[in-house]
Amino acid sequence: MVTACDVFVIGGGPGGTTAGALLAERGYRVVIAEKDRHPRFHIGESLLPANLPLLERLGVGEAVRAIGMVKWGVEFLSPWHTKARQEFLFADAWNKDMPYAYHVPRADFDAILFRNAAAKGADTREDCRVQEVVFSEDGSGARIRARNAGGGIEDFAARFVIDASGRDTFLGRRLHTKRRNPRHNSSALYGHFQGATRNDGREEGHISLFWFEHGWFWFIPLANGVTSVGAVVWPHYLKTRTQSVGDFFKETLALCPPLAERLADAKLVTEVQATGNFSYGCERSYGANHLLVGDAFSFIDPVFSSGVMLAMHGGFLAADAADACLTRPERAPRALRAYDRALRQGLRTYAWFIYRVNHPSMRDLFMGPRNILRMQEALLSVLAGDIFADTPVWGSLAAFKALYYLHTLGHLRRSVRTLWQRRLLRRRSADAAVAVETE
Repeated sequence: MVTACDVFVIGGGPGGTTAGALLAERGYRVVIAEKDRHPRFHIGESLLPANLPLLERLGVGEAVRAIGMVKWGVEFLSPWHTKARQEFLFADAWNKDMPYAYHVPRADFDAILFRNAAAKGADTREDCRVQEVVFSEDGSGARIRARNAGGGIEDFAARFVIDASGRDTFLGRRLHTKRRNPRHNSSALYGHFQGATRNDGREEGHISLFWFEHGWFWFIPLANGVTSVGAVVWPHYLKTRTQSVGDFFKETLALCPPLAERLADAKLVTEVQATGNFSYGCERSYGANHLLVGDAFSFIDPVFSSGVMLAMHGGFLAADAADACLTRPERAPRALRAYDRALRQGLRTYAWFIYRVNHPSMRDLFMGPRNILRMQEALLSVLAGDIFADTPVWGSLAAFKALYYLHTLGHLRRSVRTLWQRRLLRRRSADAAVAVETE
């Protein structure tokens, strides 16, 4: 038997469930196949203020508030500056209407979105692992084969496919379009701690970002008393590990005394996990009758907590594009190109900062911000995820970029030394990334 549907979604994370829920609302027959069973562990617990209108539109705002830790801002901590801590509040961004966000346990958050898609009419399948997708030669649809929860093989016929498989990048791998990001190689180590020391008062929910010699750490407090802690490092540093992942993570934490102090009385309550090939992208975001959403298309670095916001916003864009393709096939090429442009706009905006976040000049500007030409407000808008609305931040962001380049030229000797070191690190990390990925 073959199950027919209009849209088949691979992956039951934020991007896939957003697109699936919206399309089901519009009356399409939608199947969402999730390889695991909710709730399941996932990192990426910090949302942005720009997430909140999307959650309200989906009808899950109240459910997310019930599990969320309110996040009013972010703090950067640097061992290389006299003023070692710099706080940014979302309320100081250009748009004052989005002053906060949430940290959420991703297992619970993703489960809320998955159940919501089912409530809106999507056929949601758990423990359903897609094994094969074959597109028709005439572009009219696809045949999908999956192993269901009972271990049996099930076939589907879909008019359109949305790949929201996250880091699995199902179509990217099978269509051979996935590539390691040549400009930003990184790996990650992470775990959850109970009893970590947090900030006081409203600052308790701040996400803390610690720079250190091999990259940076995140410190994300959750409402259930658990704190998510992770290190994003150069792959060649991860390859220096000679002990267990847990012991290596412990030694890495010790390299950042302010963070180690916060964890002095904390207990690790999950296994430490490590991932390589952290930064990648696919050459194409769409085909004649399919498109890629969120991490299934590209992921660079979690430093600005943009992953869930970009995935959910991409889900809204994907629903519109799929709707246009299914209702007006003659306009499908235009709709898919518009989807691609919008998707890449968000990635480009964050990529410029991500590629430079560990550069001394960027650290200087973050640790000593100024609001000349409203640059600080525009930067805070980026941190808040407010890059898709009509907020007029682009002129001030251009001024910030110009200031960055002038600051870099003003410290020419340091900048040349950093450039040389980065090229060496990039070369070593590219080699290490290949080794980590094949292990």
